[in-house]
Amino acid sequence: MNVAVLLLATALVVIVASLAAAGAGKLARLDGATYPTALTRAAVTFAAVIALAATIAAAFAALFA
Repeated sequence: MNVAVLLLATALVVIVASLAAAGAGKLARLDGATYPTALTRAAVTFAAVIALAATIAAAFAALFA
């Protein structure tokens, strides 16, 4: 795989995960959660998106290998 494509895909996943985490944190804060709780929810969302992307990448790698 081309290194540039791999780096761009990684950057895209990190950007999407960051946006999802920011949204989750903002929604938690609007719901009345404290700042530490909102930050925790944002971190969990970020980790979940990264884990989902890694799982999908592993599935595709196994499928096409």
